[in-house]
Amino acid sequence: MERIFKVISKDANRLDKILSKELEISRSQIEKLIKSGLVRVDGKEVVKPSFKIKPNQIIEYKIVEAPKKEPKEIDIDIKKLYEDDEVLVVNKPAGLVVHPAPSVKEPTLVDWLKKEGIRLSTISGEERHGIVHRLDKDTSGAILIAKDNNTHQELSKQLQDRSMGRYYLALINYPLKENIIVEKAIGRNPKNRLKMAIRDDGREAKSAFYKIATSKHNEELIAAKLFSGRTHQIRVHLGSLGRYILGDKLYGKDDGFKGRMMLHANLLYFIHPKSGKRVEVIAPLFKDMRDILESRFEKGKEYAQFKSEDFKSFFSASSFE
Repeated sequence: MERIFKVISKDANRLDKILSKELEISRSQIEKLIKSGLVRVDGKEVVKPSFKIKPNQIIEYKIVEAPKKEPKEIDIDIKKLYEDDEVLVVNKPAGLVVHPAPSVKEPTLVDWLKKEGIRLSTISGEERHGIVHRLDKDTSGAILIAKDNNTHQELSKQLQDRSMGRYYLALINYPLKENIIVEKAIGRNPKNRLKMAIRDDGREAKSAFYKIATSKHNEELIAAKLFSGRTHQIRVHLGSLGRYILGDKLYGKDDGFKGRMMLHANLLYFIHPKSGKRVEVIAPLFKDMRDILESRFEKGKEYAQFKSEDFKSFFSASSFE
């Protein structure tokens, strides 16, 4: 199915810039749209994103529905935490990859979404599945999915302006000296392309870490809040403090810990695109992380039952004075 829209240019500018502003989506998506032959200027097809547009020229673009593919036969147990007509929040297990890739042989979160019938299409006809943000394979916790393209665009804006975000819980190898905010730019590690690193020429990144409790083995449970969304941000910023997350095989050390990486997105918040109300969703800890808290930390403490008010208290200004 195709839908054709028209826009009259008001100013002289590049074609991709005009359409990116008009459609409120990324330049990379616009580039796919143009190179797919779905854009015309004054009736002529244009496939060059940098094409110069003059004032009052007529730009036509097509919205093409992506062809639906039959989902794989998969058996993944994923718990839904919140759902309505526009959005879905699930509790992603550790070990589950979000997006398919040639190197990924096992089922992914996208495969599960296909099975559930949740699928979106980009304006260029390439299928996508509403995943607004990502979590690393070994990170568990709340992940937000949009059920339609307009919702996806609105939530993507919130991701950029930080009106949407998450609070994390992590178990680290040694206690922090104090509650701390880390502001250090992050870029690709030149010595290991799988890792990120603190780099002067990297992208601006800011994280806050709050000390919650120390275990009998001198490990620490901390809460983390991100003010930016860089790849491996929590892990890299902790590394700059001489700490690592238990079970982190990429940034950690061989300390005898046998479990997966102990990092969990515990609370997700966003502004609902339809109602305009703030939504907060708690993702319960999985059994492996709960067992470690129960066995290594002080008995009787509800470390696995934090609420929104707890995280707000952790990251109040007074907590970092």
